[in-house]
Amino acid sequence: MALPTHLLPTTVVGSYPQPDWLLNRKLLSKIVPRTRMQELWRIPGEFLEQAQDDATVLAIRDMERAGIDIITDGEMRRESYSNRFATALEGLDSANPGQVKTRSGSMTPVPRVVAKIRRTRAVELRDMQFLRANTALPVKITLPGPFTMGQQAKNDFYKDDEEMAMDFAAAVNAEAHDLQKAGADIIQLDEPWLRNDPEAAKRYAVKAINRALQGITVPTVVHLCFGYAAVVPGATKPTGYSFLPGLADSIAQQISIEAAQPKLDLGVLKDLAGKKIMLGVLDLGDNGIETAELVAQRIRAGLKYVKAADLIPAPDCGMKYLSREVAFGKLKALAEGAAIVRREIS
Repeated sequence: MALPTHLLPTTVVGSYPQPDWLLNRKLLSKIVPRTRMQELWRIPGEFLEQAQDDATVLAIRDMERAGIDIITDGEMRRESYSNRFATALEGLDSANPGQVKTRSGSMTPVPRVVAKIRRTRAVELRDMQFLRANTALPVKITLPGPFTMGQQAKNDFYKDDEEMAMDFAAAVNAEAHDLQKAGADIIQLDEPWLRNDPEAAKRYAVKAINRALQGITVPTVVHLCFGYAAVVPGATKPTGYSFLPGLADSIAQQISIEAAQPKLDLGVLKDLAGKKIMLGVLDLGDNGIETAELVAQRIRAGLKYVKAADLIPAPDCGMKYLSREVAFGKLKALAEGAAIVRREIS
């Protein structure tokens, strides 16, 4: 599918709200699962895939109706952005989890790495095939990044975390090649935990990201954020990233950053010359729906640092913790706000 040729094409970061009939959203609001949490699903196992298919169609249609240019499957099949893929890999023990400190300082259960990490089967291939079959729009699919997966696991096998991250990267790369063959127009790596250990990130994050994207010929994205707005309050978010300039050395063509809720100093975008910027212009910590003009203002602010041909307006982060009504309203404002600015600069 050809990507949009007009300026300021809109997209989503990845997730969209799962229906209440599919998933226990009250339970979800308390945790971002790293191990599997089957108790989140409201549908019996024998009907779960069918229900997830139906929810995926609803998410696709909402994005289409809102006017978004590049859509995803809404990640309806995922308990979190990372655990569906990570826990499917050989070498991880989720039944006897370890613990790591989260970015907010609390301890959370994570898979233990007990043997060499290997991808023994496709994980998101059917997801990609289903998405491609159910829309004529350009589509993007997301994968957890290798650095973030390493940060979300307890290393009980490898000599060091870099060696572990490189095996995660090889697994991601094999999956990405299958997703590209299945029709992905864009592949995105979610790497929010680059901020968790900036020193380790400086040592090997770009090396791992580049390995994960090796040989991929469709456009690629690396997404950074400060955490879901529902989990990390805006007042606690910094106004700058500790590991952003380093991504200029990655082979990813696009960098996706959260900017609206933390009121990011957009001067940091100058560090990413040569990259396209997926700029967060929807504040997901505010349940109010932005006006199209407010979205347009945030896009104009980005255009002070990034030329229009390199700016892709998007939400700050995944939208799964919002209500569906609010998420749809925000996406509609995103499409309308981008259209306002597009008319001004065309």
